[in-house]
Amino acid sequence: MNGIESILDNNRKWVKEQRAADPNFFNRLADGQQPKYLFIGCSDSRVPASAITGTGPGEMFVHRNIANMVVHTDFNMLSVLQYAVEVLGVQDIIVCGHYGCGGVAAAASNKQYGLIDGWLTNIRDVIRVHETEFLRISDDDSRLRRLVELNVIEQVRNLAKTSIIQNARKGATPPRLHGLVYDIKEGLLTNLDVEDNMISEFDHIYGTSAQKYAAKVLEAETDKAELTTNKPKLTDEKPHAASPMSQKAGKNVAASNGSQTKG
Repeated sequence: MNGIESILDNNRKWVKEQRAADPNFFNRLADGQQPKYLFIGCSDSRVPASAITGTGPGEMFVHRNIANMVVHTDFNMLSVLQYAVEVLGVQDIIVCGHYGCGGVAAAASNKQYGLIDGWLTNIRDVIRVHETEFLRISDDDSRLRRLVELNVIEQVRNLAKTSIIQNARKGATPPRLHGLVYDIKEGLLTNLDVEDNMISEFDHIYGTSAQKYAAKVLEAETDKAELTTNKPKLTDEKPHAASPMSQKAGKNVAASNGSQTKG
């Protein structure tokens, strides 16, 4: 049995098991989704979101990329985030890293890997921000484990910087942000306790309140543009005076007409 046939066979077995346990299982799923969680994790095949969290179909909205990054120019991630928050109304958003992450290890090296180098720069920015702590750790494995944790913390902070989360926090039930790390060797999740005061530490820089002046300028420019567009036309304009050349032509025509009348 080849690879895809094995997948299809496993699928049929799974469907049979689910229907045996709950005949209405798939009918309920087909009615729509109301997940409680958004899981932003690593693409690593050893970190399956539903399996390590014990959640089933319909309980967790999932976005995965190399090294569980929250990058503000990643419109894929931002689209997932906005849909999860504003449409699905998720209650908790989890950034989950894992020890032994190849993306984190690659970013910590001084090697080039090709196309992924641009993506790894975002992790190297985490090293730059925490360089003092990072370099003080002498053991290589311990240093990489700590970088995994620091990366998760910074990605949770990146979530808090987005206008999507900041706008959601103005509502009655804003989503809670969490940073977790998965230990593949142990199979256990650890909560890094990325507290709210850590997230709001730079509100004076990233907070939406800093954009009030820009909003006023934009509003003023919009009003100015509308006034220019809707400016009424003047109806009492005086007719333009005839040019000397046209006046002379008019005299010649009049003289010619006079001569024809006399004749």
